[in-house]
Amino acid sequence: MLIFNHVDFNYYNQPVFQDLNLQVEQGEFVFLIGKSGVGKTTLLQMIYMDRLPQSGYVQIGEYSSETVKPSELPYLRRNIGIVFQDFQLLPDRSVYDNLAFVLNVIGSSRRISKKKIINALSEVGLAHKQNNMPHELSGGEKQRVAIARAIINDPFLVLADEPTGNLDPETADEILEILKKINSRGTSIILATHNYELVRKHNVKIIRLEGGKAVKVLLKKKQD
Repeated sequence: MLIFNHVDFNYYNQPVFQDLNLQVEQGEFVFLIGKSGVGKTTLLQMIYMDRLPQSGYVQIGEYSSETVKPSELPYLRRNIGIVFQDFQLLPDRSVYDNLAFVLNVIGSSRRISKKKIINALSEVGLAHKQNNMPHELSGGEKQRVAIARAIINDPFLVLADEPTGNLDPETADEILEILKKINSRGTSIILATHNYELVRKHNVKIIRLEGGKAVKVLLKKKQD
């Protein structure tokens, strides 16, 4: 589903990745860990091809960084959901309209949009909040809306960039359980985090970025 093959990437002449190799299978849940500034966000950007390698290639589904055309990028990105740490909701629109905006961009009909919005909000337990404004929601609820927005087009992959970074531990666990439920239905999840305590609670694949490379690691699961 996803391959990084001998990828090199420099940012302002500073090396970020050097001969980085990584593979994720369809349906996997992967924690991407590493210190701040090691390149976790950059790696996620390379998956949806907002950044391209200087050498090597990234293959995501049928799209390769070596051959992808600018006109193909919107179609690639429709199949990838993205969840940000700071939610990035439109403050002047209701929860419903935040999700409708995503579907309007791709020309979805009003009938289909309504069904998708209600389904996505139900998936994250917020169907009853569809008419609320973002400022009326807690941090955890805002992140649930962000997850609903990410899954509304039934993507094969969801990228979550520090999605629990602004949340308390209990709410962070709730967000992880929602993502695991989405993953259990076949959607691949790649979650970037530096919260090792969160990682130790879950038995999933763990990739650490270190020294410009990706290394598979095994952390001992924290006992309850």
